[in-house]
Amino acid sequence: MATITLKGNEIHTYGDLPEKGFNVKEFALVNEKLEIKTLADYAGKKKIFNIFPSIDTGVCAASARKFNESASALVNTIVINVSKDLPFALGRFCAAEGIDNVETLSDFRGSFGTDYGVIITDGPMKGLLSRAVIVTDESGKVVYTEQVPEITTEPNYEAALAAVK
Repeated sequence: MATITLKGNEIHTYGDLPEKGFNVKEFALVNEKLEIKTLADYAGKKKIFNIFPSIDTGVCAASARKFNESASALVNTIVINVSKDLPFALGRFCAAEGIDNVETLSDFRGSFGTDYGVIITDGPMKGLLSRAVIVTDESGKVVYTEQVPEITTEPNYEAALAAVK
């Protein structure tokens, strides 16, 4: 269990992020077309998982925009935004913002949050995903993680992007 804060108030996650050096678990997430996407869909690519509570908050939207900007310059790398938002809301946001260099997927009916240790277990955001970044190599081995300690702050973009280079 990780202890993080929301506006300075302590909250917790179900578990811990996957450990560096270990492979990430399989997942089944849903895209805006209601198609299931799994780890196999991104085989052979480095992956940056940009995990957040909801695209309809300023910090979450900012992280989606920032990773979208950076994604076009990354070689053999896919950025995967993950939240509990409905796929329709994620699709609407991406269309309105011109976000097209990343995959934006929903865990609204999956176990990603539990499996990756990012589901919030208490407080006003209980049931949503915490703000975290996980980077893997082409084989799915974790090379970088960040559980953002305060949900209202952005992740360390530079460190995450450096991990894929």
